[in-house]
This record gives sequence, structure tokens and C-alpha cells, in this order.
Amino acid sequence: MTRSDNLIKLLLIDDSVESAEQIISILRNGGIAVRPTRAGNDAELEEALATQSPDLVVVSLDGNQLGTAHILEAVGRGGRDVAIIATANQLTDDAIVQAFRDGARAAMLRSSHEHVQMIVRREFEALTMRRNVRRLEAALRESERRCDALLDSSRDPIAFVHEGMHVRANKAYLDMFGYDTFEDIEGMSILDMIAAPDADDFKSLLKRLSKGEKPPQRLNLQAQRADGSTFDAAMEFAEASYEGEPCQQITFRLQAADPNLHEKLDELRAKDLVTDLFNRTHMLAQLDDACARAANGTADQALLLIEPDNFRNVLDAIGIGSADVLLGDIANLLRAHLREGDIAGRVGDHLFGILSGQRDAEATTQFAQSLRAAFGERIFEIGKQSISLTASVGGVLIGEKNANATGLMSDAATALRKAQTEGGNRISINDPSAQDKAAAEKAQQWLKAVDHALAHDGFVLYNQPIISLHGAEGDFYEILLRMSGPNGEILPGHFLPIAERNGRMPAIDRWVIAKAIRTIAERERAGHRTTFFIKLTPQSLEDLTLVPWIAQQLKSERQRGDSLVFEMPESKVVTSLKQVRAFAKALEQIHCQFALEQFGAGLNSFQLLKHVPAHYLKIDRHYMADLPKQKENQEKVKDICNQAHQAGKLTVAEFVEDAASMSILFGCGVNFVQGNFLQEPEKVLSYAA
Repeated sequence: MTRSDNLIKLLLIDDSVESAEQIISILRNGGIAVRPTRAGNDAELEEALATQSPDLVVVSLDGNQLGTAHILEAVGRGGRDVAIIATANQLTDDAIVQAFRDGARAAMLRSSHEHVQMIVRREFEALTMRRNVRRLEAALRESERRCDALLDSSRDPIAFVHEGMHVRANKAYLDMFGYDTFEDIEGMSILDMIAAPDADDFKSLLKRLSKGEKPPQRLNLQAQRADGSTFDAAMEFAEASYEGEPCQQITFRLQAADPNLHEKLDELRAKDLVTDLFNRTHMLAQLDDACARAANGTADQALLLIEPDNFRNVLDAIGIGSADVLLGDIANLLRAHLREGDIAGRVGDHLFGILSGQRDAEATTQFAQSLRAAFGERIFEIGKQSISLTASVGGVLIGEKNANATGLMSDAATALRKAQTEGGNRISINDPSAQDKAAAEKAQQWLKAVDHALAHDGFVLYNQPIISLHGAEGDFYEILLRMSGPNGEILPGHFLPIAERNGRMPAIDRWVIAKAIRTIAERERAGHRTTFFIKLTPQSLEDLTLVPWIAQQLKSERQRGDSLVFEMPESKVVTSLKQVRAFAKALEQIHCQFALEQFGAGLNSFQLLKHVPAHYLKIDRHYMADLPKQKENQEKVKDICNQAHQAGKLTVAEFVEDAASMSILFGCGVNFVQGNFLQEPEKVLSYAA
């Protein structure tokens, strides 16, 4: 998903700029990307709606001249689907009821940061779902239109039957039974198409179908035409829907001379010719059936994917001509471990799948282990060669919450890749019901890894150049953090949230600062004037000894203070304004500098500069997305640069994505640019190395 997909266009109806800024800061601190607009009166509301179609509208009940009902009427013009959320510092029962009467979808307490974030996320997810449903409904209507056209042109006699009555039939069906138009049979019971000798049995079948039983795949009987004549027919059933109602799709065919011929053909169509297991198409159809059962409450089902490890190396050893022989032997091995209710198939070149039934989570794990072990114990005789194999097994338990065939295949494939990347000859079973427990255990493991990295110098610094567009003296870099792991370096998104929740950020910040100062000292001794931008977290601001400690580190390495620029996001600065102001002023005493990240994302970002002595303004990354095509973003960047230069501040544009953006940013007056397009981050090494 792109950043623009996650960006919430937010309209705040509030008389107070400070209250609106508070909401924005709460959301950004929760990792929610917003593009805000504020309206305090009717004219501003109309202007906001004319220039931007909002996703969510947050209405303050504490200070709002317009009234929720009036806002709803204005927002709803033109058929907009916009969620209105009422907010206040205190919410009484009467206020909540009135807000809902006026048309609000939700109410949230401004005083509870978690409540604000939760409600906004929920309403945006609901809005996104409604939009997706409308798109799907449009796609469904188009699909139904095309299916209807195909149905009419089909030579197969097909009818749709709901509760035993005809609701749709094509021309081939009408011709088979001797009717001119569908109106002749509309509402007629399907029983009227069955000859008397088979009528009672078919009536019993209809009763069983009405109770939810599965229809037979094929049924041979005598059918009856409009003129009373009969013929031997074969009925094929398929579950379907017509105009939103569940129904049976019934296809009539003339019986073949050999009544078993169709069954044999169906069986052949469902089989993989190399392995004699079911083919991918049949397995996916069976997986759809398993999902339907799970949605209706059936438990203890699972999908397993089995793949031999390093299969391409095995092919090199036996030759591609012997591959089919080996695949057939693997299929026999799997078949020997199946029990009644299991369905096995070949779903890829050398990928096998098993739909397991009537096994709980523990039994499924044991089954997967037995399959894995069977490969290790088996010697495959291929021609004159003896081949040993190991295999990895990935699986997912099927439940009501994840009953989606595409999602299950993806989850099982992910589990298989996990088993393979851990060395192969392993199993990995995804149990959705155990995800919460697993998440807690995973968080604990990450915390242990962070503590180990702190104790054993297990972090790694990267730097990304910040390039001056106007020839500023020296080299500028932003410092980025990674953590050493057993399988390579780990990106900060995996471990920093855990570290922040568990109070480890002050220690990590100090590690980064100390390492950065030593690196600068090495580079300066080699004749390279260097400035590092270092991210700082709000937790570190609570440490009153931090600035004296930074001063001591600089003194020990005999380094100038202006070689360090400490940066914090604007949203976090707003919520910790007093501490940030004190910290920035303390930095000035040791000649270090301060930068505001994600600048320009608030309603009145320049108001912050009255309280925080920032030297650099790093423009919010969302303005860089598709910059050459977004005239509005170009104007905003230019406005930020003009105001920044008037205030004596330097500007930095992050996440620069293409050459066209570079020329636009230069024309806007940006001082520095940064992004993977220019240069990706590189590991910080000692200058001698």
C-alpha cells in the first residue's frame, strides 16, 4: 500500500486552532498520517469542501458555531460519503445522543489520546471498506451482466432455481423442454421438469438441499418436456446466487450411452496427470468449499503446503527428464499418509497441497511433522540413482475469521517460506487464534534482542547524504539505525516500537549520539568537515543530564557542537512543547542545532518557531509524493520555503523520488535534498576502513 493510500484527508470544525492542532498531534503520534484542514465558520467550511474532499470530519462540541446537523448537510452535498466524528473534552450521555441524532457516526474524548486514535482508525477503515464494497458491487454488476450474456449464448441448458422455483433460464434450456419464453416457466417448480418415476426422489433431494445439504455433483433421471414426452437426462448442480439470493445452478444434459462416462471424464479433469493427485483447479475449488464450511462454523480444518528443499539442485542431479518420476514418488509418499477426509493435490511445479479435515491445531502440527519426517526417512530410487530429500511444510488453520481462499493460500505460502528461510526441513503452522499470544511472545523476544544489542554493541549506524542545492560547506548526513541479527541487519521498524514502549529509547539515543560523535571526530581528523542529523525521541527529553552528557562527549572528542543537528517530528514537538523548548535552548549553549521533521503537516506549523529555536525545517514527506503532478503540493513547498527563509531557517526536502522533483525543489528555494533517488543509506564505517 502506498503512502497516499494511508493518508487521511481530515477536516476539523473547531473555533480553536490549538484544539485542532492537539487532535492532529495525537493522530500523528499514533502513526496516523493526516492532511488536515480547519474551518471555524461557514465560509471556511465551504472553501474547505470546495478545495478538498475530506475523508473524515471531526466536529468539536466544545467550540463550534455551525452545529453538527448543518455540517452534515454541507458535507453530504454531492453524495459524498464522509464520516463525521464528534469530539469534546467531556462527553455526557445527552451530548452523545444528540450528536448521533445530528448524524455523527462516532464520538471521541479529546482528553484520551488512545481513544482518539482508535476512533479515527476505525472510522477510516470503515470508510475504506464502504468504498471498496461499492467498487466491488460495481464490478459484480458488470460481471453479472457479462455472465448473463454468456448464459444466453451458451449451448448448455442452464437454469437457476431458488427454493425449488425457476428464477432464470437460458434459451437452450427452454428449447430442451419445449417452451418459447422464460415467462412460460417463471415461478414454475423444477419438479414439473421431472418425470413421474423420479419425482418423489427428486422432491426428497430438494428438501435436503433446503436444509443446507450439499447437492450431488451429478444426478441421472428422466426429465419431462412441456408436451409430456420424457427423455433420459443428467443434472449437474453448482451453488450460485441470482440477484443477491442463494440458489442452485442446474445444467441438464442428455445421458451418454455409458452412464459412468461423465463421472470418469470429471475425474480425469480433476486429476494431475503426472502425480495422479488432484490438480490445482480442483484443489482451489475444494479450498473454497472448506472456506464455506468454516464460515458456517465447521472447525478443525487446515491447508498444508509441502515443497522439497533445494529441488532445483535435485533436478541437476537426476536430470529434468526424471523429474516426473520423482514427483510421482513424492505423490505416493503423501498419499500413504492421508486418511479419510484429507484431499491432496499438486498446486505448483513441485508444490503439493493437502486440505486436512477433523484435526485440531495440535493434531495438524503432528501431521505436518510426520510428513516432514517421512521425506527424511525415504530413499527415492530414480533410475540407477538413489536420492534423499528433505521437505518444508507450511500451513494455516482454517477458521471463520480467515475463511478466504486467496488469503489462506497466501498465509500458507508465507508459512512455507518462513520454514524454508530458517534452513528448510522444518514446519511452520499459522494459527490465527494464537496470533495475540504469539505477538506478545514476539514482542518479548524483540525486547531481549534490544537489551542484548545495548549490552553488546549490537547496533549498526547508517548514514544518508543530505545534499546542498546551494553549495553549503562540508558534508551533511542523516544518521539511521539498524540492529545486528542472526540473519543480517534488522530495520528499525521491527525493534524501535518495542524499545519505545518499554523505555529503552533513552539508552539507544545515547548509543547513537556517542557513536556519531566518534565518527565525526575520525572524519574531521581526516580533513572532512561533517554534520550529522540525529533523530531524538521524546523519552530522552525527560533526562535532564542528556545535554551535559552530550557536551562531555563533544569535549572528549574535541569536536565542535554545530556538527550535530538533533531532529524531532513536528507532531511530537507539539505534544512535548515545554520539554523540547528547554532542550533546544540548552543545545544552543553548546552550539548544537535543532531540526523540525515532518514540517508543514500541521495547521499552522510556523507558529511553533515562536517557541522552538529550530535551525532546519525538514518538509513533510507527503508533499514529495508524485510532486511533479501535484500542483497543490508544489505551491505548499514553495510557501514553506518562502516563510522559512524570511525567518532565517534552512529547509530540507526528504524522500525525493525523481529528477523532475529535483528541478521543482530547486525552483521552490529548497536548501537541501535527501532521498534514495539521490543515494541510498550506507553503513557508517571508520574513515580508515
